[in-house]
Amino acid sequence: MGWQDYQGATTVGLICKDGVILASEKRVTHGYMLASRSGLKVFKLTETMGIAYAGLMSDMQAMTREASAYANLYSLDNNHPITVKAMSKLISNMLFNRRMFPLLMETLVGGVDKNGPELYSMDPVGSLIPDKYITAGSGGAIAIGILEAEYKDGLTLKQGAELALKAIKAAVARDIASGDAVDMLVITEKGTEERMISLKK
Repeated sequence: MGWQDYQGATTVGLICKDGVILASEKRVTHGYMLASRSGLKVFKLTETMGIAYAGLMSDMQAMTREASAYANLYSLDNNHPITVKAMSKLISNMLFNRRMFPLLMETLVGGVDKNGPELYSMDPVGSLIPDKYITAGSGGAIAIGILEAEYKDGLTLKQGAELALKAIKAAVARDIASGDAVDMLVITEKGTEERMISLKK
């Protein structure tokens, strides 16, 4: 199997007026096998920054541990938290340095800092792209259609959370590798709220 076969997921990030939404469904697949209905693909990195993925679970977990350690070390050394852009560049460099043996995942980093809400995406070898809304994974092509049609500047966090959920639900309806429930981070300058939404009817 190629790395694309491990991408079973629908992961979404979008910038709102006062924050960032990161969300992903919980289904874990291995090729054609449903391995779990409770996988976590969205993680809090700092109080005002999160990371989300589509790809191989072990690689997601390894990157999250390493990125969290770097974020903590930066904060201790500099007496202020790392910015979203700097964290994204750091992760991008880590991915590029492993390009001969890449981590099999797509990565989204989003959060709020002194520059306001920011969102970045990376492929397995570290290409770094900022955007207002991003999707990843096997259901990403379906989810992006919803975001393209309905995203607009100045969304409230409530509107952003509803749009992210709608995009994931659309993908879940057509992508066999996505489903079961959604984990979501609602990130503002005051902190991060973690939500879990069941998709069971």
